[in-house]
Amino acid sequence: MKRIVFTLLLFLCVSLQAQEISIIPKPAEMYLEEGEFSFNGKVVICYPEIKDGCVDAVVDNFVENIKKTTGVKLVKDRLKDGLFLGWDVQEVAKKGDAHIVLYVDEYMGKEAYRLSVTPKRINIAAATPAGFFYAFQTLKQLMPRNVMAGVCDENVKEWSIPCVFIVDEPRFSWRGFMLDEGRHFYGKEEIKKIINVMSAYKMNRFHWHLTEDQGWRIEIKKYPKLTEVGAWRDSKVCAWGDVKPDGIRYGGYYTHEDIKEVVEYAKERFVEIVPEVDIPGHSQAAVASYPEFLACDPENKHDVWLWQGVSNDVINVANPLAVQFAKDVIDELTELFPFGYIHLGGDECPTHKWEHNSDCQALLKEIGSTNYRDLQIHFYKQLKDHIAKKPAEQQRKLIFWNEVLHGNTEPLGNDITIMAWIYADGAAKDAAKRGMNTILSPQIPYYINRKQSDLPTEPHSQGYGTETVERVYDYKPMNDVPDELQGKYMGVQANFWTEWVVEPEVVQYLMLPRLAAVAEAGWSNAERRDYKSFLERLQGEQVYYRLLGVDYGKHVFK
Repeated sequence: MKRIVFTLLLFLCVSLQAQEISIIPKPAEMYLEEGEFSFNGKVVICYPEIKDGCVDAVVDNFVENIKKTTGVKLVKDRLKDGLFLGWDVQEVAKKGDAHIVLYVDEYMGKEAYRLSVTPKRINIAAATPAGFFYAFQTLKQLMPRNVMAGVCDENVKEWSIPCVFIVDEPRFSWRGFMLDEGRHFYGKEEIKKIINVMSAYKMNRFHWHLTEDQGWRIEIKKYPKLTEVGAWRDSKVCAWGDVKPDGIRYGGYYTHEDIKEVVEYAKERFVEIVPEVDIPGHSQAAVASYPEFLACDPENKHDVWLWQGVSNDVINVANPLAVQFAKDVIDELTELFPFGYIHLGGDECPTHKWEHNSDCQALLKEIGSTNYRDLQIHFYKQLKDHIAKKPAEQQRKLIFWNEVLHGNTEPLGNDITIMAWIYADGAAKDAAKRGMNTILSPQIPYYINRKQSDLPTEPHSQGYGTETVERVYDYKPMNDVPDELQGKYMGVQANFWTEWVVEPEVVQYLMLPRLAAVAEAGWSNAERRDYKSFLERLQGEQVYYRLLGVDYGKHVFK
């Protein structure tokens, strides 16, 4: 009994000490031990091959980062005799003067890792390259923040890491952030900054909202007018209320080469990109580009929209040429984005023009429905069938906003994913009950384009400043969800809509540090999350943000 009490006291002491280490998101288990590992002299990193995955790029990036930020040159020792397994790595260490040892534990989760830092050695276990990558992200957070920022700090002469033992893996497989570039365009260098921050916080899905009523932002070679016409409008601001169109010619788009560059950048950081082409609603920029077959009323004039809100100018889903257009767009997205998902929107799609179009009326009667929302479902079913005919490596799963649930989803089956944003908890549960996977992305409080405080210094945006860092942090994903439905919950995602946000610095300011709060909800165990602890760990992040060269909300920092 005395031994048990002593062990508990030691555990409590070590756990309290571990709270002083600022790691975001909070690891599943972390124990602080005495001493530190110092990067002195020759430091050898020893690592193996990994079955069905290559860890070389992960090691190379870590080695380059350490050299760039600290001047320390890690010597790579790649074992060529295959895998080595298990927690006991003494035999590996005997082969040379190994200081950082990577080894494979095939029983660990896809993104899990174990990290043991002792005064003489750093041992890292994982089953996949992703696991090793996240272990390195934690190692970098244990060092001065310039290492995570990728910036040299010549004022630091000695580099060390505190001795810790960490067992870690994410709560959810989906830890995402969505940026809307349909309303305002920021460019690939800004996207890379966002991906950097996401990967630092172990987020793994960048949802890229590339089309809107106000702009089409991705080159589709088969339809060049989408960027010749649809990527440009005659107002930089999106008008609303007293804010009128300013007459400034504004726009931009990503070429195939731009997309490929960003995709490779994201892949190196284990961030999958989910492209969204929002159709058939939120599509006035596309309709303005090809009104002859996309518009319900091609005889009228169609321009890229200058306003906020929702346009009635939707795609004519009864026109076979419009359906073929959507298939062709999906084909190019599939080639550009070698990941598992494509988002087709589905939110806020007005049916007014369908109701007054004879072809749409006839199609609705043909499919045996009186609900015009079912025309949207019929449109998606044709696209889903098109994807199903592709070779296995080109298969993509479809994601929709939760308004899709308002129609008869039976033709789509249950192998779609619902992103729940409005009345999110109820919508997610509805989707799960129907057998569909779901992602929690609640408008309140996960729309982090809204003001994050009521201070007069806040930039003009949506909301009243009630979506504070604390409120974002305190949202409880999958709260009170029955056990039998929890397997359908893929994770969480923050969204950023840009109606009011013209400049990328404002994106950064409103996004940070709230993105860190969402990241912790996606990664850390629910029972270990605590806002007071998070706020303490957050204090060091302003150094990281400054070194990275991004703006951020400063009111939560001491």
